[in-house]
Amino acid sequence: QVQLVESGGGVVQPGGSLRLSCSASGMIVSVYTMAWFRQTPGKQREVVAHLTSGGSTNYDNSVKGRFTISRDNGKNTVYLQMNNLKPEDTAVYYCNRVYSFATWGQGTQVTVSS
Repeated sequence: QVQLVESGGGVVQPGGSLRLSCSASGMIVSVYTMAWFRQTPGKQREVVAHLTSGGSTNYDNSVKGRFTISRDNGKNTVYLQMNNLKPEDTAVYYCNRVYSFATWGQGTQVTVSS
């Protein structure tokens, strides 16, 4: 059974940084295109970054140049380094496969506020 566990969220001031982690079990993250998603109340979940099995990355324009997605194959973990955070980045962040969703994890809350 696939399980995704997100962590690393918190409260940070504008301009600050956080690194989110997504630990996977029951699947090998390097085999799949993995993505980080975020969701705010009343809105649909949106993709902010994805990482292919071959190592290619793509970012939503709203985070390009500020966020970096990566993975550690040995730890079977996907990361999202978030720099220069803005209040509009406030959301619950989730990771998942792009083309065949696994059961969603609980997500990790990121709050950017002064």
